[in-house]
Amino acid sequence: MGWTEVALRRCLNAYFPKKVGVLCMARPYKEAARRLYETAQTQQGFFTTKQAIRAGLAEKTHAYHVKAENWVRVHRGIYRLADFPPAERPDLMLWYLWSQNRKEIPEGTYSHETALSLHELSDIMPSKLHMTVPKHFRRNSHIPEILVLHRANLNEGDVQDAHGMKVTRPLRTILDLLETGRVDKNQIGQAIDEALRRGLISKKQIDSLPHNELQDSFRELAGHRL
Repeated sequence: MGWTEVALRRCLNAYFPKKVGVLCMARPYKEAARRLYETAQTQQGFFTTKQAIRAGLAEKTHAYHVKAENWVRVHRGIYRLADFPPAERPDLMLWYLWSQNRKEIPEGTYSHETALSLHELSDIMPSKLHMTVPKHFRRNSHIPEILVLHRANLNEGDVQDAHGMKVTRPLRTILDLLETGRVDKNQIGQAIDEALRRGLISKKQIDSLPHNELQDSFRELAGHRL
């Protein structure tokens, strides 16, 4: 029996009693828990209030599951299955879900120093998470201190999926860092070198960049490496 099946069975057994008298009543709830687990599995064990409700678990039951230690409340409207193995960077999925719009679509894309780290192009370990959000992005509550938000409407070609989240591609990441000027150019040069060596950026991509001050700076740093 694989871990996934074992974890799902534990999840279901933790939520619902085995008494014969309540078996029929428990069945729809077990089906709801299964649906929730399938959603959480794609999100490193995390899920939102709306996702739990859509799975069939009424909001009035959520406090019970937290108290019973079936769920862990990690932020307003965001939970994690208690028995789900923690990811190496659970904070990434947490704040990615935080960026969901009213249609439950995450609008955030990890970028800048955070994307550079995720692509393993630098040993920089930023103390905050850098995320690019659309220019129209709004939140009624305050922005968590761990996040640095950059506002830009990214093209599809600038973004890729990584571990169930969106992250800017290496070329866009390095151009963003050049624009901010926060990272030393020697470190950016090393990142370009590594990206070229691993085939994450191609000479063709560099040649296709339009000529302006930012792109010319990129070409200058990449020049001797091409």
